[in-house]
Parts: sequence; structure tokens; C-alpha cells
Amino acid sequence: MSDVYEQDGVPFPEREQPKEERLEPVIPAKGFFLAGFWIRFWAYIIDLIVIGSVTRLLVTPVFKLLDIPMGSSMFAPYTILTTIVFYAYFVLMTKFFHQTLGKMVFGVKVVGIKGQKLDWGTVLFRELIGRFITGTFFLLYAVVAFTTKKQGIHDLFADTTVVQEKRKMEFTPAQI
Repeated sequence: MSDVYEQDGVPFPEREQPKEERLEPVIPAKGFFLAGFWIRFWAYIIDLIVIGSVTRLLVTPVFKLLDIPMGSSMFAPYTILTTIVFYAYFVLMTKFFHQTLGKMVFGVKVVGIKGQKLDWGTVLFRELIGRFITGTFFLLYAVVAFTTKKQGIHDLFADTTVVQEKRKMEFTPAQI
């Protein structure tokens, strides 16, 4: 296509070329969509299934093989080891991937409320202390439904929140 157009038989090089209109979804470059209570709840249920499966596949057989009594007290070796697996799962997955397997399934991740990178102190505080408190008083998980930034108690303590991952939808028109 030539850069020179004619208007009434006279060349008109300054005229703008017609712009092609592209059909692309409007996705803001900055900002996040917050993950609400229910999506976080279901992600947590999946995480509990994963942790329970890991415990039953790795920890329980070792105790049975070595004939170590599992016990039911809070200070039994089995209880201590399963608690370590529980907290290690959340700490390590959040630190290295910003999400657990349950969050991956639902496409959500943990971010700092001010955009800061999640450091070890933040992750440990959120996942150890925050989860201990909300695990002790389970109804505190419902706080997520009522805060403006969809933060749980553990998020409020650590200045974090859970957001939906941004996925750009791409559309490729058919070639005719």
C-alpha cells in the first residue's frame, strides 16, 4: 500500500492511514482481581487433601514399618511430624511459588499488599503464626468475606492478600 493517497486527484501524503481495529480483551496493565472467600475455601480444601495424601503415603507407612505407635496425644511423634508436614507445605509452597497446589488449581496466588516481594519473614509470619491463630479459631477464616481487600487474619498480620492470576486471552482470527 502506498503512503501517498489522492484527494480530488491531488497527492495527499499527510493523510492518516485507516487504523485496523483489533478485537482484544480489555485487561488493565496494573492491578489485580481479589480472590474471595469461596475460591480460597475450595483451594484450602484441596490443600488439605494433598497434605493428607502426602502424610498417608509417606509418614504413616514409616511409622507402621518401624512399629512406632502413632498415639493420639498432641505431643505424639506422629502428630508432631504431621504438623511439620502441614506447615512446611504451606511455607515452602508460598515462598517459592506464591501459591499452594490448591491455589494453582484455582489460579490464585499470594501477593504483598503493597506490591513487595514475599520474603521469608512475611511468609513465616503468614503461614506459621497466622495459620496457627486461624486454625485455632476456625471461624476467623470468614473474615475474608468481610474485608475490603479480601484478607484473612493471617493476611492482615503479614500485609498480604490473595489475588487471581492474570491470564491474557489471545484471539487469532482465521486466515481466509
